[in-house]
Amino acid sequence: MKDLTRSQFDIFFALITTFSVVIVDRVTKLFFSELLSFGESLPVIRNVLHMTLVHNTGIAFGFFKNQGIVFIVIPIIAVFLLIFNLYYYRQNNEVLSRVYIVAFSLILGGAIGNLIDRIVYGHVIDFIDFRVWPVFNIADSAITIGAIMIAFKCFRLSAK
Repeated sequence: MKDLTRSQFDIFFALITTFSVVIVDRVTKLFFSELLSFGESLPVIRNVLHMTLVHNTGIAFGFFKNQGIVFIVIPIIAVFLLIFNLYYYRQNNEVLSRVYIVAFSLILGGAIGNLIDRIVYGHVIDFIDFRVWPVFNIADSAITIGAIMIAFKCFRLSAK
């Protein structure tokens, strides 16, 4: 019974984390799309942090632009693989670390957020501009943070 409660909590936690990323991503994209015109930049901290509205046809941070349907198909496959991964561990009664659950949920939420843009608009809405890095969004940040968490966890496990 205790394992079932942990499993149910983990699923609930994963869903809340995933949907939170999607909601914050959608709200911020819609907000900055209404506030700014395409290409317009609003300085928050001059020459450090700006909000600049751009449309990204590539993957995270603007890499590999104009690859068309590839960037709709790949995120759909990634979403299904992430969901399957969580389901697999649950079905095999393996306890998945909460770090992995958060990391997978961040990646899943980010992938869904950017996938919504690609399907609805044909591009991803980006707006966070640190001037020394390509413009990005909340979904990109969630994917990056989730990937770093998994990498850090893997490196720690391999060091033992």
